[in-house]
Amino acid sequence: MSSGKLFDLTGQTAIVTGGGSGLGRLMALMLAEAGANVVVGSRRIEVCEKVVKEIEALGSQGLALVLDVTDPESARQAVDKAVSHFGKIEILINASGVASQTPAIETTLKEWKAMMDTNVTGTFLMCQAVGRHMIENEYGKIINISSTIGFKGTDPEVVDAIGYTTSKGAVMSLTKDLAVKWGRHGVNVNTIAPGIFPTGMNGSEVQGSLLQKAGPIIASQIPLMRIGSDNDLAGAVIYFASAASNYCTGQILAVDGGLWAK
Repeated sequence: MSSGKLFDLTGQTAIVTGGGSGLGRLMALMLAEAGANVVVGSRRIEVCEKVVKEIEALGSQGLALVLDVTDPESARQAVDKAVSHFGKIEILINASGVASQTPAIETTLKEWKAMMDTNVTGTFLMCQAVGRHMIENEYGKIINISSTIGFKGTDPEVVDAIGYTTSKGAVMSLTKDLAVKWGRHGVNVNTIAPGIFPTGMNGSEVQGSLLQKAGPIIASQIPLMRIGSDNDLAGAVIYFASAASNYCTGQILAVDGGLWAK
């Protein structure tokens, strides 16, 4: 297979949860640029519809769906609608997530459950719903989105969010176990662990955000000496979604400018 075809997603269908904004939106557009049809799901249909228009402007087909990843019936219905519309699903990106900056001693049970319900249970429910379809077809690429802060404890002066860090560590373990369980069925399961990117709650324009409070300090500690940009995740996303990663499963790829290497 030529190098160009290794990364070509033409004719394939992807579901991107949390695809209406932030990194999820960026990943949906990356897949569309590589030729994939993209199903964009989140709780807010209006933002998904805007992303679908961007996908169509790139020459690919899109579908916007209301999706609550914490609800198994919502997950199942989204998969059924995607299959009904496009015929099959080859790719799933679990980008839905919530975050909070609450120290461990102050974290409420409600906050803790919110992190676990969306970031961990939601990821599992989507893997389960799509996994049934992929196992039946003996092919699939699942990409779970974690974070480099899921690798280890974090400096409380930079990130003090026990629920978020714990949930992202759990996503890594979920990925490894599903990879072992589903490899025999032709389903690859991997994780991308982004470092700091200026999207969503991290954005420098967001009052009290991580980048607003500690952006220059964080950038100075990154070996590549900068925060991640919009295009920095593209290579990892297309690699894990395409035939280029056919012999790669159960892996966690940090895309963080080298911060995790320190």
